[in-house]
Amino acid sequence: MKNDTNTLIHLPDLLFVQWCDTEFGINRGVYNTIDSWFYQKGVKEITQRRKYILKFSQSLNQYCDKKVKIKFGSGGLVPCLNHYWEVFIESGLKQNA
Repeated sequence: MKNDTNTLIHLPDLLFVQWCDTEFGINRGVYNTIDSWFYQKGVKEITQRRKYILKFSQSLNQYCDKKVKIKFGSGGLVPCLNHYWEVFIESGLKQNA
C-alpha cells in the first residue's frame, strides 16, 4: 500500500485503522479516541481529521523506536493530544495540516 498522505486519508475506515495499527501500533480503541478528540476540537471533515491523526502519530514516532508499540498508559493519551495541539497551533503549522 502506498504511504502517501493523499492515498491514506481516502482509505475505507477499516483499512485506515489497520494501517495505523501496523505503522504506529495504534489500535482501534486508541484510534477512536484520537479521532473523537480532533472532532471535538472542531476538525469536522474526516479527511482533514485523518491528516491530523497522521501528523500526530508521526510526531510520536520520532520519539519512539518505530518497531515499538506506542503506549500511553492510563490517562496519558489526552495530555499528549493537548500538548500536540498547543505546539501545533503555536508553531503556525495548523494551516498546513
